[in-house]
Amino acid sequence: MGIVAGLDSSPEFTRIVVCDTDTGAVLRQGYAPHPVEGRPSDIDPQAWLLSLGEAAGGGLLEGVQAIGVSAQQNAVVPLDAQGNTVRPALVGGDKRAQVAAADLVDALGGREAWAQAVGCVPQAAQPVTKLRWLAKNEPENAQRVAVLLQAHDWLVWQLLGRPLRRTTDRGGASGTGYWSAATGSYRPDLVELALGHQAVLPEVIGPSEAAGTTPEGLLISAGTGETMAAAFGLGLGLGDVVVSLGASGSVMAVHPEALADQTGMITSLADATGMYLPVVTTLNAVRALRGTAELLGLPDLESLSELAVKSTPGAHGLVLLPYLEGERTPNLPHTAGTLAGLRRESMKPEHLARAAFEGMLCGLADALDVLRGRGVEVRRVFLLGAAAELPAVQASAPSLFGAQVVVPQPADYAAIGAARQAAWALGVSQGTLDPRTPPAWQGAAAQVLEPGEELAVGQAVRQQFTAVREQTHPGAFRP
Repeated sequence: MGIVAGLDSSPEFTRIVVCDTDTGAVLRQGYAPHPVEGRPSDIDPQAWLLSLGEAAGGGLLEGVQAIGVSAQQNAVVPLDAQGNTVRPALVGGDKRAQVAAADLVDALGGREAWAQAVGCVPQAAQPVTKLRWLAKNEPENAQRVAVLLQAHDWLVWQLLGRPLRRTTDRGGASGTGYWSAATGSYRPDLVELALGHQAVLPEVIGPSEAAGTTPEGLLISAGTGETMAAAFGLGLGLGDVVVSLGASGSVMAVHPEALADQTGMITSLADATGMYLPVVTTLNAVRALRGTAELLGLPDLESLSELAVKSTPGAHGLVLLPYLEGERTPNLPHTAGTLAGLRRESMKPEHLARAAFEGMLCGLADALDVLRGRGVEVRRVFLLGAAAELPAVQASAPSLFGAQVVVPQPADYAAIGAARQAAWALGVSQGTLDPRTPPAWQGAAAQVLEPGEELAVGQAVRQQFTAVREQTHPGAFRP
């Protein structure tokens, strides 16, 4: 029996879990916030190292044989020829880069050209778009960039003592906008299109390969992005879908092949095991709930949920199209939300509260149908985010999604996934694990909800939502 550690460097903190290599049981854990205020768009990556050191204090890593690293996606660390940072890392959603995203889409010949090239259309948050912003707004810095790393690449490189070899994994690389999950290769021409010149890119190593060994003999695995690490920590497999309820929403499935989508609705990512994670995003999820709570003068989402369960499925004919920030799925960037079905009997707070929950979930069910329409198997839906615990969500989600819904207990799944990757690389290096088969760890403890007899009711609510959407935005949505 050995022990391994998983390190998750999120936008705000570092969390470390130390796990048993055989079962995945968490033995001890550490936490430290990054020493920065708020969530800036630029951050000195040394802050990640400082919080890592603090989180690992008190002998947390004593006896650990291998470490896996998960980190925030979309961060770009631009290095000069000597390996020093040219400027602070570009992180976060970074709305500064929205114009740069549109520029890049046009420069390659449209959304379809990007979808075919790398399986995704540039968004403001993506590394390729941030490079374009850098070239346009800080040309002198852009000229000095010689090497490009993501957050987990940079942390792995630092842990190994900054060797000449720099590595990444296919999961992290697939989110850059200059690596194709379908072909498994970089598109250096897209780096040049964005940055104005070529740059050295890290070597993409396999899911179970080690990035290297520290001078003290500690094995460091490939590392990956937070999304891929969380999927690995949850133990997702074929037929599993994750619906994430943040301000915006996302629907992500495990699939055996990369999905090319000419409309750009599907972002084709790779996972941390050798398979793929097609993702469809919506701009409006919990954002619609918060807006409704404010409109009704309610203090929090729990109060909105309590009110919603006093109504009935279909909210007495009230339908909310929750496109408050425009929408990506369907592609309606300049639209607004719509409230339809107003009658005297439906004009009650509880019906509006119910319509908000149903509107959010129906919007995510539309995104789920995009994947179903491309042959993705949907056996069970993992519901993540604080809103997944709300009774109004749990009451409606199984019947609206038409599938079993799993609500995992809150845990550090990204850090656990990083630890599982470390155990895999360690086992392969010792000859005890197959490089194609990850260690079988205990699955996430979870609440399981079945659609049951409510399925027909849920599908009727979906039809009501679809009818309003088609009437308001005819032809906008083609799953």
